[in-house]
Amino acid sequence: MTDFPADGFALFPDRSVVALRVNGELKDLATTVTADDQVEPVTIDSPDGLSILRHSTAHVLAQAVQRVKPQANLGIGPPVTDGFYYDFQVDEPFTPEDLKVVKKEMERIVRENQRFVRRVVTDDEARAELADEPFKLELIGLKGGSAEAAEGASVEVGAGELTIYDNVTRDGETAWKDLCRGPHVPGTRLIGNGWDLTRIAGAYWRGSEKNPQLQRIYGTAWPTKDELRAHQHRLEEAAKRDHRKLGKELDLFSFPDEIGPGLAVFHPKGGIIRYEIERYMRGRLLANGYDVVNTPHITKGDLFMTSGHLQWYADGMYPPMVLDEVVDADGHVSREGQAYYLKPMNCPFHNLIFRSRGRSYRELPLRLSEFGSVYRYEKSGTLAGLTRVRGMTQDDTHIYVTAEQVKGELTHSLDFVLQTLRDYGLNDFYLELSTKEDGNPKFIGDDALWVEATETLREVAEASGLELVPDPGGAAFYGPKISVQARDAIGRTWQMSTIQLDFNQPERFELEYTGPDGEKHRPVMIHRALFGSVERFFAILLEHYAGAFPVWLAPVQVVAVPVAAEYGDYLAGIVADLKSKGVRAEADHSDDRMQKKIRTHTTHKVPLMLIAGEQDRAAGTVSFRFRDGTQLNGVPVAEAVARITGAIAGRTLVNTAEDLA
Repeated sequence: MTDFPADGFALFPDRSVVALRVNGELKDLATTVTADDQVEPVTIDSPDGLSILRHSTAHVLAQAVQRVKPQANLGIGPPVTDGFYYDFQVDEPFTPEDLKVVKKEMERIVRENQRFVRRVVTDDEARAELADEPFKLELIGLKGGSAEAAEGASVEVGAGELTIYDNVTRDGETAWKDLCRGPHVPGTRLIGNGWDLTRIAGAYWRGSEKNPQLQRIYGTAWPTKDELRAHQHRLEEAAKRDHRKLGKELDLFSFPDEIGPGLAVFHPKGGIIRYEIERYMRGRLLANGYDVVNTPHITKGDLFMTSGHLQWYADGMYPPMVLDEVVDADGHVSREGQAYYLKPMNCPFHNLIFRSRGRSYRELPLRLSEFGSVYRYEKSGTLAGLTRVRGMTQDDTHIYVTAEQVKGELTHSLDFVLQTLRDYGLNDFYLELSTKEDGNPKFIGDDALWVEATETLREVAEASGLELVPDPGGAAFYGPKISVQARDAIGRTWQMSTIQLDFNQPERFELEYTGPDGEKHRPVMIHRALFGSVERFFAILLEHYAGAFPVWLAPVQVVAVPVAAEYGDYLAGIVADLKSKGVRAEADHSDDRMQKKIRTHTTHKVPLMLIAGEQDRAAGTVSFRFRDGTQLNGVPVAEAVARITGAIAGRTLVNTAEDLA
């Protein structure tokens, strides 16, 4: 029986408990609670526990850096997916040798088992204690507006009280301190089971290129060494699958300096993969009642003022081009120019298509779909191959429905999304429900409509039978959304399709349809993007398959390799037949030895090789060789062609002889 008041150590002696949730808020294990408090333990292997572990490790990193480089100024150090980082201002960039020294210092701090001790301070007290930390002083000044402070800054300041965490040694001395909201693990020894520093990068303070560039050290932390090793193994596998590496090795795409960062060009082999991705998707759209539309790349700024993008999304848009200004011979402006913007979104254009004429309830649901090129000014430090670019093609659909049709159409859209993703070879999903953050001015529209939209999405998501995970504050500015999260071949999670409910855009554009009662009604708008962008989806598939695509997506589906030059004509006839059936087939007539040809095409991840010598020519057969080195010999030509076309039609992943059976 526990006597109250009591702290977390008394309530939960299990050493796997590293923090508390008290009345819904995360607190340190040293927090004193009463019998009236609702208290839950937070274990180190829970999502909250992992974030606390990783943020605590970031503090140990920062302390170690300042021991090694006393003049280093502190930025921020939040937990991130699978790890943490901390930003520093230093005279010289960190080197790999610096990291080795910092790691040794971290190990000493871990062994010292310093306690993390929370202390509430006033703004003035914090400024006095952190007078030598200019970036911390800036964050103190932004308290209450931490959403504007910097990505990850919420771990330091928020709307409430300021706190500093002291790292206290066994003899009671404060070894180090940092501005932080907490909570933290009780002591540094708890992080010693499984952590590592992973890489160095540059990062602008508060994410702006106008601010100083800092040095960022990334790391990872796990409850056990086994979990750390498993994570490191996943990273090694991910490095092999990195789409940027594979894109170069397989000659799929590039980012020429002459064009600019974040703007990709697709080479012939990448272009045909992209074509197949889009072609299949277009066929699915037409078969499921979608109408295909097309809109321009630029527009007058007034359109984005109506949609709200200029008010809420201007930082993500390219600056305007002022055009059509008329100046007379004396230099006087007789007509003001118009500001034109590259479009970051397709939805305002689709609203104009809906509004172009009167609409009847009989036309609804109206599903307008476009592979539309959009342009977003992503900061250079956030660009990442094809997964985050400045120019992209969205497979964008906007669906206009009556209020009564909302739930049924959401279900239809989710079913469509899941089946289509399965057709591309992704099968492991869960759903995320992104909602608004109360009080955040980013989110526009009537609260009652937000509640209605959120609950409708929740019902549809739960009815799918998939796991549903909350994402508070992650909604678009105009409405809540469901996002489909897909796990790839090595267990990584990618946000895929989004389905968003929007009551606000129809209001802003004054969209109407005539109902069965003869009166005008406002439609509800559903935003649905299956890929997010074609570029990002290309990268995800490339990494999921490690470049070894199913036959239907492979840039070269079949290569014919003669045992000797004299059998080239025999195989050339088979290749011609395959080409006539739409198969991307080639014959290798180079002077290389047969074994070198096989090695070359295996490296290029060609799914099917056809080999023929005297025995095959005499019998009218071919032999298959597969990516894993297995073979299937003596297959009659007609049967071989049928198997190949069948694998393409069935979207089959063929790596072994058994896969083509």
